[in-house]
Amino acid sequence: MVQPGARNDVFDAIAAPARRQILRMLATKDTPVTEIADSFDMTISAVSQHLAVLRSAGLVIQSKNGRQRIYRLNAEPLRAVSEWLDFYQPYWNDRLLELGRYLDENPADLDSQGEK
Repeated sequence: MVQPGARNDVFDAIAAPARRQILRMLATKDTPVTEIADSFDMTISAVSQHLAVLRSAGLVIQSKNGRQRIYRLNAEPLRAVSEWLDFYQPYWNDRLLELGRYLDENPADLDSQGEK
């Protein structure tokens, strides 16, 4: 999953639903790998691979407490995602305004959608 020495792109790292769910978990508290794995229907090894991708992208920080590996969210790299999405916000606002205007001007189209 992770090439040695390669730094993963944040967008690649958050592409997988399981990794997004792990980030959501870590947003609430620092969590040991075993507890993360218990939340998924996958092995600790598979969870560790996902965590390695997140770590490579700088999204999680690993520390050790005895024999336990604890993971903490580092949300700073997500700023790039937020900035990228912010660029498209006016586009979606305009599209929704256009849809609202269309529906206001064509209420019959809305009413006929439920009829077959």
